[in-house]
Amino acid sequence: MSEIKAIDPIAQPDECTGTTVRGCFLAVVNAVGPTTVGVSCLLAVWWLGGWLIASNPDTASFADFAPGPTLSRLIDMVVQGEIVVMVLPSLYRIGVGLLWACGLGLPLGIIIGGSRLMRSTTNIPFQFLRMISPLAWMPIAVLAFDTWDAAIIFLIAIAAVWPVTFATANGLRKVDPAWFRVARNLGAKAWHMLFIIVLPAIAQDVLTGIRLALGVAWIVLVPAEYLGVTSGLGYSINDARDTLEYDFLAAVVVVIGVIGFALDFSFMKMIEKYSWVREE
Repeated sequence: MSEIKAIDPIAQPDECTGTTVRGCFLAVVNAVGPTTVGVSCLLAVWWLGGWLIASNPDTASFADFAPGPTLSRLIDMVVQGEIVVMVLPSLYRIGVGLLWACGLGLPLGIIIGGSRLMRSTTNIPFQFLRMISPLAWMPIAVLAFDTWDAAIIFLIAIAAVWPVTFATANGLRKVDPAWFRVARNLGAKAWHMLFIIVLPAIAQDVLTGIRLALGVAWIVLVPAEYLGVTSGLGYSINDARDTLEYDFLAAVVVVIGVIGFALDFSFMKMIEKYSWVREE
């Protein structure tokens, strides 16, 4: 009978992919440590800026931009439910605008990526339109749409459609042509090509394009919501500026950053899930 050896609990592999407890701890520190340092540095710079503003008599009236008043007001907003009322209209506008951008950009990207003639025909016009600031369309949006919400959604869509279009076209151009030849030899129809070959193959590129589009749309949202609406994050910033509530203004800026980060992080995880490249 083989001898039974005692197992040292400290050296026993745990759930951390076969590493020791000490190795697991070091791995967590290495993963979380840089992020913690970065966030701490950001907060330190913010606190220093607030202290300098409060210390200067000429700028002391803006002292509520400091972390203390801002975070205190942010907690009150969370407790009282102000954030929900403020955020929901903006998320609705972003969501509908992105849906329009995807509904237009995805087919356009597939057409452009699958046809050399279409690429040559649309390259200069689309690049020209892409380089126009989305906010430059604001007067046209106001004239063309009956409601402020529709005008804002149009501005978001016009900003977000180009990343989706070009990312989709670029993804389709990378698909191996042999896949289509094999599919045709097996009797695949056009819709088989689209749903079984094209869309799964370009999923990562499409999600990357939507992620980029979300970043552009999120930036456009705030100034777009200066357009006559009485709800949303942009309206709240404009209103806080007019009423000189600087702690509220800074709290809204924090909310914009947190929600934008959360949305971007969600898309990043989706891209990792649908990536063809897997870590060993």
